[in-house]
Amino acid sequence: MTYTPRLKQEYKDKVVSALTEEFGYKNVMQVPKLKKIVISKGVGAAVADKKLIDHAVEEITTISGQKAVATISKKDVASFKLRKGMPIGVKVTLRGERMYEFLDRLVTSALPRVRDFGGIKANGFDGRGNYNLGITEQIIFPEINIDKVNKISGMDVSFVTTAETDKEAKSLLTELGIPFKKN
Repeated sequence: MTYTPRLKQEYKDKVVSALTEEFGYKNVMQVPKLKKIVISKGVGAAVADKKLIDHAVEEITTISGQKAVATISKKDVASFKLRKGMPIGVKVTLRGERMYEFLDRLVTSALPRVRDFGGIKANGFDGRGNYNLGITEQIIFPEINIDKVNKISGMDVSFVTTAETDKEAKSLLTELGIPFKKN
């Protein structure tokens, strides 16, 4: 018997039928899917201190369950003392089972730990069915040990879907359990 993440099974069982009913898809393949989740974090202070990149890689790896990679600057910026090729951020791309596992942990344990949480703003859609979410503190994730945190920093989480409109993407993410604010 193989293991299937809870949200992946829920997508197959409930979300496909709910979205087909809402938008009137004629084929199951028309139903939008979650393709990938990209978690990224800019570490601007890494220009002065190289160890900050290592800490950021370690944190994002712990949160996502997959090895994160450092992102490299593409050009020189003299005013920031930045050289081409210097590490200035961290990112990880989650697909498949790890993606559903991360989404499940985000929705069930991390977001409820945010102080005064009333839902996520629905204005992070890009017009092509993708959603971007900014998280202000990495300590909302239960995997992070607060005693080992050097500096509280945020990260960006991008949800890439196969939806063609923002309305379809919002319905998909709502069905998967992301708590959007009520207008």
